[in-house]
Formats: sequence, structure tokens, C-alpha cells
Amino acid sequence: MRTKPVNRSLIVLGTIICQMGLGTIYTWSLFNQPLVDKFHWGLADVATTFSITSFFLAFSTLFAGKLQERFGIRNLTLAAGVLVGLGLIASAHASSLDMIYLLAGVVVGFAVGIAYISTLSNLIKWFPANKGLISGISVGAFGSGSLLFKYVNAALIANAGVSAAFFYWGVIVMALIVFGSLLLKEPAAAASNAAAQGDRSVNYSVRQMLATKEAYLLFAIFFSACMSGLYLIGIVKDMGVQLAGMDVATAANTVSAVAIFNTAGRIILGTLSDKVGRMRVISFTMLVTVLAIVALSAFTLSHSLFFLCVGAVAFCFGGNITVFPAIVGDFFGLKNHSKNYGIIYQGFGLGALAGSFIAKYFGGFHTTFMVIGVLSLLSLLITLFIKTPQPAIRAEQDEHQPAELVKA
Repeated sequence: MRTKPVNRSLIVLGTIICQMGLGTIYTWSLFNQPLVDKFHWGLADVATTFSITSFFLAFSTLFAGKLQERFGIRNLTLAAGVLVGLGLIASAHASSLDMIYLLAGVVVGFAVGIAYISTLSNLIKWFPANKGLISGISVGAFGSGSLLFKYVNAALIANAGVSAAFFYWGVIVMALIVFGSLLLKEPAAAASNAAAQGDRSVNYSVRQMLATKEAYLLFAIFFSACMSGLYLIGIVKDMGVQLAGMDVATAANTVSAVAIFNTAGRIILGTLSDKVGRMRVISFTMLVTVLAIVALSAFTLSHSLFFLCVGAVAFCFGGNITVFPAIVGDFFGLKNHSKNYGIIYQGFGLGALAGSFIAKYFGGFHTTFMVIGVLSLLSLLITLFIKTPQPAIRAEQDEHQPAELVKA
């Protein structure tokens, strides 16, 4: 009996719908002041919710691969979508900051991370020859969700109040992710075809990946890239007021412009990486980041120069988080991609925490800029010599079985 061919376009569409729903968590800043006004909590305390969400988003990716193997991509994504929705819906009834931390922070962050990395890795496996483009589409959809829902959630807060907005947000996001999940499918057939066509990539287990120096070098680069992007994007409004002398309204508009640059970087640099080489793209993004940080630290900032610098960092950050999933696939294979990228992706959560920690305890903008600049420069140097690891393995049938050895 002949197997019905899979329509990969539907899998792309399903991934885009899921990622757009997941990306709505980046509208969290809209909820900060309304929650302060309603419950009289401290603004910094409320804003900490998003740091918790980001941390658990990254942390949960460590478990996504195992969960996907057990439940399958469709069931796992559907369950994660339901959990995201329920976490937000329950937040509508929260009256304490601890409950907001638990529901909107831990629960939502964990579920978003599971669905984010699973759908991203799954789509890359369907298109092994175009990893950069496909990463750009998936991660770009995540960014587009935040752009679109900035207006949706702002309207919900204005018309229904902040607590009710959580309820409607949760219902919409749950519907998006559940619907998108129904279009997803594991690429078992695609993987077999790739092997039949002579795909020479090597599939590392997590243990084998961690035995290579390249895994730690990639983590260091990704940590630096995430620290720079998340720190600057997270405080761009305050930086505009304090460093460039912008009024509050102009600085707020910069937030939207930076979001557009971030999304553009995901699509443009992801596609470019398929043509010119992924590490060349990362070398470019780290160089631009170093130059932008130097300008922010050393020059008198006009509105135009400030916009150029933070826009450049946002563009490069978007490219970095798009190209890195493809790099991990190039270096360590696609079979265990969600597990392996889950390890490297911890640089996202740790980078987010590191930038905030340094700014809080060691002197604010300029000290943090100095640390980011040094780390970005070191990462640039790493990108100039790091190469795909030369393994002693050809392929791996199962993570718990020894790999086949080949002669050097």
C-alpha cells in the first residue's frame, strides 16, 4: 500500500500559527503598569514576571526532546497550547504577585518553551537543505506574533481591563496553538529520504555533543548574543530617555521600531545564512554588535544615532536566534536536534538574567555595555576559527546505544 505524500506546506502553516501564538508573550510589558495601577504592586516587581517567563522558557527546552519522543509533536504541542492558555486564563483571577509569578511566569514560560523548540526543530527536520530559511520563517513568526498582539492586547486592556485581558488573551492563544498543532506531523519519511539521498550529517546524542569543545564555544557565543539583545531591547525605552534625551512618547515609539528590526533580522539573516555560510553571518552580527555598543558607550547620542545603534543590535539579535538552531543542526545533526539545541538554548535564559543582574548590582547602562562589548568581541574571535566538529561517529540509531566508529 502506497503512503500518501505529506503536504509540507501545511506543516509550515501549522508551525507559523503555533509560533505566532507563542510569540504573544513578548507583549508582557503592556501589562506592567496596568497591574501596578490595579494592585499597587511595585513596577520592578511586576516586570520581574517576564524574567521568570524567559528563564522557564529556556529551562523547559531541556525536556522537550524527551517529551516529543514519548507523545509526538502533535500531542505535545496541543498540550502545551492548552497549558499556555490555561495559565493566562487563570492569571485573570490572580490577586497576588506570587500567583502571577507562578501562572504567567512559571506555567506559561514552561509551556511556551516546550512548544517553541519542538515546533522549530520539527520544521527544520522537514527542510534539511534550507535550515536557515526555515528557522527564519519559524522564529520570524514568533516575532510577528508579538508585533500583532501588541495591538490586540493593548485594546483588550483598554476595553476590558487588565484581568479580563488575561482571560481573552489565553482563549485566543490556546485556539491558535491547538489549531496549528493539528497540522503538524513528524518527518519520519523526510528523514529517510534525506538519508537515501546521501545526507552526510552526523547525529550526536546530547552526551556526545557535550564531549566536543564546539558545544561550549557555541554556548558562549549564544550567551553573549542573547545577553546583548535581551538587555538592550528590554530597556530601550529607558535608554532613549536617559541617554539620547528623548521624550517618553518618542522613546515608546522606538520600542515598536526595534521590534520590526528584530523580526526583519530573523528572516533576512536566516535566509542569508543558507547562501553565505552561517558562521559568517554570526561573525557579522557580533561585529555589528561590538560597534553599536562602542557607539552607545563613547559617543554623544543624537536621536538618529541612538535609533541606528539599538536597531542594529535588535536586527543582529533576531538573526542570531534564527541562525543558531541551524548551526546546531549543521554541527550535531537533526535526529536529536531539539535535545541538543535545548542545551545551547540555555544561553538565552542565562543571558537574560546576566544582563539584568550586572545592571542592577554593578552600575547600570555603561558597566553593562562594557561587559557586553568584551563578551561580544571574544565571541567574534571564536566565530573566526570554530569549525564543524570532526567526529569519530558516522550515525546513531539510538541515544542509549553506542555509535558506529569510523577510522579517522
